[in-house]
Amino acid sequence: MSKMIEVVIDSLRVSLTNSQRVLVLHAKKEDRYLPIWIGPYEAEAITIILQEIEVSRPLTHDLLKNVFKALHAKLIQVQIFSLQDDVFYGKIVTEVADEIIEIDSRPSDAIALAIRAHIPILVDSEILEQAGIKPEPEVIEQEPGDAPEQEGKRTLDQPGEKRLSIFEDFIKKLDLDEGPDTKDDPTGEDPEKDV
Repeated sequence: MSKMIEVVIDSLRVSLTNSQRVLVLHAKKEDRYLPIWIGPYEAEAITIILQEIEVSRPLTHDLLKNVFKALHAKLIQVQIFSLQDDVFYGKIVTEVADEIIEIDSRPSDAIALAIRAHIPILVDSEILEQAGIKPEPEVIEQEPGDAPEQEGKRTLDQPGEKRLSIFEDFIKKLDLDEGPDTKDDPTGEDPEKDV
């Protein structure tokens, strides 16, 4: 049996090519990321918690958490335990009357429940090896270990010198001295003048 590795939510992104949502999980004790495609409703359910948005009535995952509580079932953890034909498989692990019960679930639903119940999210180490992404050293903007430790907190991309340095060569090649000249402008208008 392979080892389970705890992960936290790194970010929730939208694909520019097809507007699908990608949930990016980050291993807590190693620099490895796991992207998972999820549906728009599950993405919204996760975003509401990450952004701490107040809702007037319980949403589906809030309802599920309340049902577990009402039935005296203790939520222990959620697991992403299998990857077959590019489909991730998850489960919710709960304890009822001293008996461990595992409930089949889509990973996105299990994670939406986990962040509401503040329980660990675990991924099989073989899945991280197979589908995980280890960033190149020059891509990393933070020192290892500086990743957000709090579950449910979203990391925001912030422009910095390292990110913008790829444009430096392009900017150096621009000939900024040969801009439009008002003498050659057929309209005779000064481009610097406020309209």
